Amino acid sequence: QNTEIDWKAYMDEVEGVINGTYDYIQLKGDTGPLVYPAGFVYIFTGLYYLTDHGQNIRLSQYVFAVFYLITLLLVFRIYHRTKKVPPYVFFFVCCASYRIHSIFVLRLFNDPVAMMLLFGAINLFLDGRWTLGCALYSLAVSVKMNVLLFAPGLLFLLLCEFGLWKTLPKLTLCAVIQLVLGLPFLLVNPVGYFSQAFDLGRQFLFKWTVNWRFLPEDVFLSRYFHLALLLAHITTLVLFVLKRWKRSGNSIWSILADQSERKETIIQTVLVLFTSNFIGMCFSRSLHYQFYVWYFHTLPYLLWSGGVKKLAHLLRVLILGLIELSWNTYPSTNYSSLSLHVCHFIILLCLWLNPTPALPSQKSDNKAKRH
Repeated sequence: QNTEIDWKAYMDEVEGVINGTYDYIQLKGDTGPLVYPAGFVYIFTGLYYLTDHGQNIRLSQYVFAVFYLITLLLVFRIYHRTKKVPPYVFFFVCCASYRIHSIFVLRLFNDPVAMMLLFGAINLFLDGRWTLGCALYSLAVSVKMNVLLFAPGLLFLLLCEFGLWKTLPKLTLCAVIQLVLGLPFLLVNPVGYFSQAFDLGRQFLFKWTVNWRFLPEDVFLSRYFHLALLLAHITTLVLFVLKRWKRSGNSIWSILADQSERKETIIQTVLVLFTSNFIGMCFSRSLHYQFYVWYFHTLPYLLWSGGVKKLAHLLRVLILGLIELSWNTYPSTNYSSLSLHVCHFIILLCLWLNPTPALPSQKSDNKAKRH
């Protein structure tokens, strides 16, 4: 069954590159210009050849089914390492989301590919393989820019783990990977490449929005509204860094100067990364249906990490259900958009009320120093 949405456009864009067009401005598909970085081009070029020049859609769906299973394995490994979420929740992660199955296996968007690489990177961070993790993270960004929503959390973790000077080589590695991947396009039209692949000011269509349906269209399209959202996003991130992620005993300067006594626990590492991405989702200018995959697999973790002990298991499952319902309402309505924001606000509030973790094993450290 032919259920793809952007697949044909992806194949047209990739075909342009195969035919020798390296100017990003010239690369177009039937849904518009190419707006993804170079990693996307290489991965989908591979899929282009694998699926008989993009004609064999059934085979591409099988490939995406494999991507889906790999993503689930990577997500389950994170959940298993943190032991935060009761086992029955995995049923919802695997089986309960029609929309997620559709995004992965039927629609063939590039978002799932980026998220698969991202969850691979998080697994590497948990294993202490930060350099390799940063390389894979940069590769995920090169497939789709939404992965940058995890960047503030990742930067914070790198500074905590290594201090400023030892973090710089890892940031340089991420940048170099972007430059190397984009090199064939940068040599032809550098401005065109960056303006298309990393276009932060792109206007979204009101008809596709999942989260702002209750606003008048002129407000939705207003640059002032976008600026207010950006300000709210940055403010919320800064508050979480200063009041929630940073442990009370440490100043920001001690983290930068590598005098921080702490190394992140696995639970805290995952929480910082997932929260960083979630804050970005809360203040996003527009969410389209395929963007659900950006945070779906992190939602149970965030819900079960919240500081409200009174929030019963049933209520958490209800919030998951309401979010699922909002993303499955097509076209979105005032109520579906509002309920999504209410659910987001409840999760954000629970994360804020999460008590700041104490320094791990400080007493044992002091004992060790005495000995």
